[in-house]
Amino acid sequence: MEASQDSIADMARPLPKDMSHHFSDVTKARAPSKMKEFYKFFQIPGIGQLAGGLPNPKLFPFDTLEAQTATPDRWTPSPNRPGADDVLSSQMAATSISKQGATASHVVVPHDAPTSDLMKKIDLATALQYGQADGYPPLLSFVRQFARDVLHPNVPYEGGPEVIFTVGSTDGMSKCLEVFTNIWVEGKNDIRERPGFLTEIYMYSNVLTQAQPRGAQVVPIEIDDGGMLAYGPGSLEDVLANWDYSKGKRPHFMYTVTMGHNPTGSMLTLERRKDIYSICSKYDVIIVEDDPYWYLQYPSAEIEEAKARNLPIPEPKEANTLEKKSGFPFIDSLEPSFLSIDIDGRVVRLDTFSKTVAPGCRMGWVTSSPGICERILRVSETGTQQPSGFAQVVIAETIMGPQAEAAAAFASRSGKDKATFNGWKMDGWVRWLAGLRGQYERRMNRMCQILEDNSYQLKQSTPVRESDADWGVITKTKLYDFQWPRGGMFLWVHMRFETHPLWKAAGSKGNVINGTALSTALMIFLTHKPNLVLVSPGLMFSATPQIRDERGWAYYRLCFAAETEENIDACSLRFGEGVQKFWRIKNVKELEAILDEMNTFQAEEVSDLVNLGAWMGC
Repeated sequence: MEASQDSIADMARPLPKDMSHHFSDVTKARAPSKMKEFYKFFQIPGIGQLAGGLPNPKLFPFDTLEAQTATPDRWTPSPNRPGADDVLSSQMAATSISKQGATASHVVVPHDAPTSDLMKKIDLATALQYGQADGYPPLLSFVRQFARDVLHPNVPYEGGPEVIFTVGSTDGMSKCLEVFTNIWVEGKNDIRERPGFLTEIYMYSNVLTQAQPRGAQVVPIEIDDGGMLAYGPGSLEDVLANWDYSKGKRPHFMYTVTMGHNPTGSMLTLERRKDIYSICSKYDVIIVEDDPYWYLQYPSAEIEEAKARNLPIPEPKEANTLEKKSGFPFIDSLEPSFLSIDIDGRVVRLDTFSKTVAPGCRMGWVTSSPGICERILRVSETGTQQPSGFAQVVIAETIMGPQAEAAAAFASRSGKDKATFNGWKMDGWVRWLAGLRGQYERRMNRMCQILEDNSYQLKQSTPVRESDADWGVITKTKLYDFQWPRGGMFLWVHMRFETHPLWKAAGSKGNVINGTALSTALMIFLTHKPNLVLVSPGLMFSATPQIRDERGWAYYRLCFAAETEENIDACSLRFGEGVQKFWRIKNVKELEAILDEMNTFQAEEVSDLVNLGAWMGC
């Protein structure tokens, strides 16, 4: 039998490199779970089950699970390649388009599905039972195909990547730290053994909370509007080439959010991605790519930003220039993952259902080389095992479609309760993702336009000379600036506190009113009526105390995702107007009174407070 063209091409690719030298001591010592290995015998047809400690599924207190779910086309997509004269693109800043009133679908998960094919068997008897640690077989099979064939068809090593489920990206990151880093304790372990943790100078702070108790040294890398810098002062190459071994081991672990970076909203291009990958290959660094916002890439941002600022409209750029395509125009329009250029097999990608379904489902997955996925599986077997069976089976039924038994049971219901539903399938899932991007992109454009209109403060003064009495003097003070987010859920605002009237003023206690004081005061001031908005200060996202003290105070992160559709415009306007009012404070004691509130502030005492910070979310 002749080999297929795909198999011949696959054999021509190199095998992923062995990364076991990066594994922690505990990871190297892990062995497969004997109990989990035993489960393969449970699948023998007709086998008498006297071995496993499994409860009888007939005694589960659920006969079915049912839910009303959206149809894939509920939300209207935005253009993949908007032009300067694109009608929809021009209306994005002021329009919300959706099919929210459209008929929902009805999902029914039966107790028992008649099929014996575990890849298609979606029922409560299997989903709620003890199962394999890598994930519920039907959904794992779907996600694996989605990852390999749709998201990352260009992975350059033989055999392609494997997929394993996690309990969300936070769990995935925790397992990556477990697999790749040893615990280091100051005063107990040799400084030469201290692990390093490469990341952007601003980052999602919960990851720091995970890494620091393990003794990992955070090593910040400089960024610009396009993300992490590959070359230049403070860049990845600069830090690794000039590593000071008195501080510990040269870092071999990098954490990065490359698409819609949290908190800055930047997007790493394929060209820079190749540069960074080349450096990581040169210095043998594992890349953990956390991309919860990958589908939220906003091609209109650059165009709308130029229009708002009367700048030349940039020419459209093709983000994905790689050879293989998925066949879905939306997916093929997006910047590709590090996996697409991972010739060594050193990339570990974290995905999640948190931003595409709901955070509470606590489901995500890791995509990486088989050797790395196998080690993560060993961690899962004796820890979290797999995500909740309830969440997995409902998502599986929604995306993959009902089984015959569930369809028959639903057919007997009244017409009032029915809704036609054949499952989203792969094209429906991609259509859902495209619609989500459209909703968030329109929100982003509207918030940015409102903030543009309030970014300057204009003041009129009276001329000194009588001869100039017919003239008015207008001064224009910059309050803040920002880049329109190229992706994600956040707007990273650079506050120009150096233009505030009290910048570097003498405080009443011999102190100086510095950036941290102004940043904290403004954050509190914005919670007062009539402003009533809450923002996340950049201090929270600074990778190190030094960065926090030197420049983290100059930024706020605003989230345009969390608020209701009705409130997004109003709270954006209240933020802008609140900043305008704050710049009119000229009395030090008034500012200090605001700062004193920090010690007594109780959020529950403030009603109607709008959260633009989304502090607790990713």
